[in-house]
Amino acid sequence: MSIIAESLGRIKPSPTIAVTTKAAELRAAGRDVIGLGAGEPDFDTPENIKTAGKRAIDEGKTKYTAVDGIPELKKAICDKFKRDNGLSYEPSQVSVGTGGKQIIYNAMVATLNPGDEVIIPTPYWVSYPDMVLLGGGEPVFVQTSAETSFKMQPEDLEAAINSKTKWLIFNSPSNPSGAGYSHDELKALTDVLVRHPHVWILTDDMYEHLVYDDFKFVTPAEVEPSLYDRTLTMNGVSKAYSMTGWRIGYAAGPQELIKAMAKVQSQSTSNPCSISQYASLEALEGTQDFIPERAKVFEERRDLVVSMLNQAPGLSCPKPEGAFYVYPSCAGCMGKNTEDGKVIESDLDFVTALLETEGVAVVHGEAFGLSPHFRVSYATSTEALTEACNRIQRFCASLS
Repeated sequence: MSIIAESLGRIKPSPTIAVTTKAAELRAAGRDVIGLGAGEPDFDTPENIKTAGKRAIDEGKTKYTAVDGIPELKKAICDKFKRDNGLSYEPSQVSVGTGGKQIIYNAMVATLNPGDEVIIPTPYWVSYPDMVLLGGGEPVFVQTSAETSFKMQPEDLEAAINSKTKWLIFNSPSNPSGAGYSHDELKALTDVLVRHPHVWILTDDMYEHLVYDDFKFVTPAEVEPSLYDRTLTMNGVSKAYSMTGWRIGYAAGPQELIKAMAKVQSQSTSNPCSISQYASLEALEGTQDFIPERAKVFEERRDLVVSMLNQAPGLSCPKPEGAFYVYPSCAGCMGKNTEDGKVIESDLDFVTALLETEGVAVVHGEAFGLSPHFRVSYATSTEALTEACNRIQRFCASLS
């Protein structure tokens, strides 16, 4: 008899982490590998934030804190929501966790009962379905396509809702597609949700500040205030502030839900790292000037990658509104043969052959629930991106 819980058999390890690990193994073996798998900015954490973390250590702020965040950080989060999103929250409505992932996990564990359904548009961030499954719920997928710019349509959301629906998990701009919903597009979805008062909304706004061209970010409770009492608005410092390793995510929502999430956290990790919390306080309260500067660099990289991938035979790459990913189709490469005679039958075959042949690591679309595609993260140097795209073009041209 196995010691492993049956529930663990319902989930899989993170495919994005697996790709990064495989690329690291090939590098260690002496291969020249360009990793485009990780969703992590290549910029360093800004100096004022690092200084705040060092100061917290020097001042002895290294003890346990309140389970779900220090009061100063909770207040700063309330100020951020008011400043950026026009949303008013009290500190008692705020939860701080060890990254956005813990926030979502806590919410699922705290609310799901057997048989509860959670609607997730595809393509989705790889962890959403598995966190739903660990929470005891059932993910229900709403398909999107490149033809709709990977955006869920209101009629498809309507069709997916039934009496068992507990949550919609909504992510804009999206990981992996980079798709961002305009005010009007989001209003069409919130109009559907207004008609179904038993459905809660968990909105993952982690890429809020990484938007391009003239796109204006909006969040569901901002677009439709009547959803405020059943929306958990989640964000964090990982992406905009280049603080992935600091592991701080946060959310605001109804007090009853926040208390339940704190109960879950009290019996798992307890408080997030105290030093990271004080650094995050500086991130939210300090200068924001570097954010648009870095977003401009990401926009230039997006344009480069979209242009070069669209020149690769068999690929088609839409231009996304935000985040730092593109999600090209490799449908035109299906059924073709590699130079060593392997047939490309799936996007997993495509990315595996690309890594083995050209040393470029990307993530296959099946991991995100929509094939045949793959995800490219352009959160790396322009030089590395140019070389990687040249290799992808060469690989696609070599297929017959």
